Amino acid sequence: MKQHDLPVPVTVVADSTLRIKVIDACGLACTFCHNEGTPVASDNRSRSAPEFTGTPGRTGRVSLYLSTNGAGFLPEAIKADPDFALALAAMRGSMAMDEVHLTGGEPTLHPDLPGLVRIARRLGLRVGVTSNGENGADVLPACAAEGLDRINLSVFGTTPQELAAVQAERLNSVGLAQRKLDALRSTVEAAVRCGVKVSANIVIPDSAHVDRVLRIVEDFGRDVIVRMLVSLEDGGRSLAAMQEVVNTLGAVPERRIITAGTSDQRTRYRLPGGRELYAKSIRPVRLPETCADCRFNNDRDCQEGYYGVRLYRAAAGPFMVGVCIRRMDLCVSLGSFVMSQLCREVTTFREQEMARLTALSTTPGSVL
Repeated sequence: MKQHDLPVPVTVVADSTLRIKVIDACGLACTFCHNEGTPVASDNRSRSAPEFTGTPGRTGRVSLYLSTNGAGFLPEAIKADPDFALALAAMRGSMAMDEVHLTGGEPTLHPDLPGLVRIARRLGLRVGVTSNGENGADVLPACAAEGLDRINLSVFGTTPQELAAVQAERLNSVGLAQRKLDALRSTVEAAVRCGVKVSANIVIPDSAHVDRVLRIVEDFGRDVIVRMLVSLEDGGRSLAAMQEVVNTLGAVPERRIITAGTSDQRTRYRLPGGRELYAKSIRPVRLPETCADCRFNNDRDCQEGYYGVRLYRAAAGPFMVGVCIRRMDLCVSLGSFVMSQLCREVTTFREQEMARLTALSTTPGSVL
């Protein structure tokens, strides 16, 4: 039996991460952006729910699920102030949490990203950032000094033509795309210098993107960990394309990592030269009560599954907590969430999945 035909060991980890949308602004206008479920703030300031639109406005940006997700508030930038510290403390007090992941928009455009990192670290939380890298070279040194653990860079191509092809019309110039790619590379260099762990996240919709992914692995794989992400809209074709990349590179699966309590799972591969490659996919996970009667609870519409808890700040309003970018109507104020049945459901589901999956992972012949 060949090595890659052997069963892949499984590690089950508990979900203990809170995703936080810290800013809505972004210098890109990717045609597939879900914008963490919220409207694009600058295109919707003259509107109120339910008139919010996710179609391209002045910015050219989109919010993929907005036409049906019932979003009821505009997001605003979260300030690095005592209110943010209290919000984190309240969330940590209501559920197991040891990590925050700062998202956007584009977090490196936040006017005080190091301040947000500092507050989270003072509460004993690890901090990660998801970024397209457009301003990372300027802010990463200060973020690293405050304790930033890692940055996950969304990489859409290695050539300006590839990046421009997935941008709205007003931002699809090759010259602009080249400047964005230069900024991305500068961000990688800054992160490596500062000792911040770096990964490159690549969404791979189908086999037409295989060559692009192979170039990204070649160009970025020396300095960063490359992670292939399944396309939420392309399902089986995306998984087949991932397998084609793995086969082409001669990568050997080493371990499958499942996050109990969310839909996240990934497989770690070892490349012939010793580098690591990850393939991330979605498990069909649902919250047992909240998702049971949801109109999107099917294989076609529920593309992300239950992915975890998200924190937002409503414009001129409270912190908001959500559990689904497809169902933003489920968002409630932070004060309501910590005392809610929804919070208890999430906590119980995490604990039960951790126990169940751990037992399966240690039982010979069981299938996860």
